[in-house]
Amino acid sequence: MLMREAKQSAQMVRMRRIATGLLVLMAAVFVAARLLQPRYSQLSFVAAFAEAAMVGALADWFAVTALFRHPLGLPIPHTAIVPNNKDRIGASVADFLEHNFMTRDVLAEELRHIDFAGAAAQWLSEPANSRAVSVQIAGSVPVLVRMVEDEDVGNFLQTTLAAGLKNLRFGPLLAEVFDVLIADRRHQMLFDHLIGMAANALERNKDFIRQKIHEKSPRWMPRIIDDKLYERIMDESRNVLDEMRQEDSEWRERFHGSTQEFIARLRGSPEYEERIAGFIAQTLNHPLFKTYTHTVWSDVRERLLADVEGQDSRIAAQLARALAGLGGALDRDAAVQDKLNGWIREFAADAISSRRHVVAGLIKRVIQKWDAETVSEKFELYVGKDLQYIRINGTLVGGMVGLLLHVVSLAL
Repeated sequence: MLMREAKQSAQMVRMRRIATGLLVLMAAVFVAARLLQPRYSQLSFVAAFAEAAMVGALADWFAVTALFRHPLGLPIPHTAIVPNNKDRIGASVADFLEHNFMTRDVLAEELRHIDFAGAAAQWLSEPANSRAVSVQIAGSVPVLVRMVEDEDVGNFLQTTLAAGLKNLRFGPLLAEVFDVLIADRRHQMLFDHLIGMAANALERNKDFIRQKIHEKSPRWMPRIIDDKLYERIMDESRNVLDEMRQEDSEWRERFHGSTQEFIARLRGSPEYEERIAGFIAQTLNHPLFKTYTHTVWSDVRERLLADVEGQDSRIAAQLARALAGLGGALDRDAAVQDKLNGWIREFAADAISSRRHVVAGLIKRVIQKWDAETVSEKFELYVGKDLQYIRINGTLVGGMVGLLLHVVSLAL
């Protein structure tokens, strides 16, 4: 920033010297032409050009200088315009930017040509970049761990978590989860899995079932009858399980109905809500649960810190591979890139345009805080070089106009 301002200042000073030097040159030419005009009449044209050029140069010098200060230090009305009106100028600049640069249409058009997802994908695909990101993430783990272990932070998180769980209704939340499972027929997959478990258990325990039937039968009953009874029980059990597997079985419909009834109770029954909340509170407050979670956390913390603080962190390496893989996959999927770009552009345009008054207010406040001299210096630094070109052009254009008027006067 300082280097750029120093460069701009040097360019402005150089152009100011050129413009002032041109004014001095025109004054010298005018004096010389006037002195030699009696001997060389053609110098009247040069004198007319130089005279008008001086007038134009002086007029533009006055105009440029009057923007930022009083010319020659004289308090001439309507001079030092920028420092005397800095608050109004700041408000006008802020208003101009707010309503012409930060509107949603302008932002959306500008963002439409930026490929955010593609650039991020290509950047992450580079091993050096993904490795750098993973190292930064892994390096933040010790800070997060120490922050969580801080007593004040821990008490705050514990209090916040307890308050959040107290106000959270678990029944409707679980009902929504089960609703999603029913919509995807995942509960029927569970039903099929349970039937499969029952069938496998039946086959694995055939000998045990046979033995139990024999033990429970009277001693006088022949063994063959026990065997027939065993075969009948096994066949009927298999038939029931096969019937339950059918897509239109009554068992499956009963299971579906029971699931829907359970979801309805979860969503609206105070009794279910009280039971669930009581179970969660009892579990969280149980000494055994606290001891177990403390032991698990201590082990996880030690392993995390030992890994991320080592030279060859496995977490960082795995994270780097995951990021590189994500970048490569995203780079190959144009459809996902288009969706991500659309979301990012809409979010950025909405976020910036909805807060443009905040940005405009910041610009206004910053300019208002500057003193008049600082504002004048800032504006002159950024536009002073171009304003010196106006002085140069005024000198040359004024000279040409003066020469033209001299020719016209001679012709008349």
